[in-house]
Amino acid sequence: MATELIRPGRFSRVRVRFSRGVITIAAIVVVLAVAISVGLYNLLKKVPQPLAIPEAYCVVRASTPGDDLSLDIEQAQMAATIAAVAARRRLPERAVVIAYATALQETKLRNLAYGDLDSVGVFQQRESQGWGRKKQLMDPVYATNRFFAALVKVKNYRKIPLADAAQEVQRSAGGYAYAPHEDNAKILAAAFTGRVPRALHCWYPPAKGQTAPPKPRTAEARRQLARALGDPAVTSTRRGWLIAAWSVAYAQKYGLTRVGFGGAVWKNEAKAEGWTTGDKSGATRVELS
Repeated sequence: MATELIRPGRFSRVRVRFSRGVITIAAIVVVLAVAISVGLYNLLKKVPQPLAIPEAYCVVRASTPGDDLSLDIEQAQMAATIAAVAARRRLPERAVVIAYATALQETKLRNLAYGDLDSVGVFQQRESQGWGRKKQLMDPVYATNRFFAALVKVKNYRKIPLADAAQEVQRSAGGYAYAPHEDNAKILAAAFTGRVPRALHCWYPPAKGQTAPPKPRTAEARRQLARALGDPAVTSTRRGWLIAAWSVAYAQKYGLTRVGFGGAVWKNEAKAEGWTTGDKSGATRVELS
């Protein structure tokens, strides 16, 4: 036999009467609770909240407002290397623009270990086409030197349309595709060749669990710069800013937190938005720390 949990029936009505004093006290309690809640909410709003640490990034400040370019770390490093190799070969800025437009189309300025058929590297050069061995082509300094060695053999490469010059080097299936990258390539070239000073700013967050800045490996940084640039001495203001841009692009790799040149300084600080003036850095040496 099933048990009835609720037995239907008639319920008597119970009348509960509260005095006016009890009602008044209850109302006061409710008002006080609301007031305390509102006060705590407003107080918490005024307490500074911890800010999320932004991810690593680089930005190129263009000379024309609104034309700034955002780069990831690898793109900034590839751009810095290409400019340094061009400076070592004493090539004009136009050569750098052509190289950037080509790399932007081929790999978006990244050193890829794969590609169409046996194409690899930042310029997607092919071992089977005589550009070099795969290991060599994966070295951005080597790959860039090979690109420029071919470019300077193109007749009137400084004056002919960019797409035509790039296609003479690359021999790709769609040479027309290089042209749309020309404007961005010009902004990059102005910054990384040093023609526009203080143009590159990067931020590198600390590694997970890192409590102190890394020990800067300045000697190693200068050795690697010399691979691309040759003599790292500052022989002109423009060359100094090229070295400064290269140093900022590679700061995370070599543990640099400060780069100074020409009375300005870059610091790896999340709140920083670019180079600051008033530094004692001279014009004869790029200071790294």
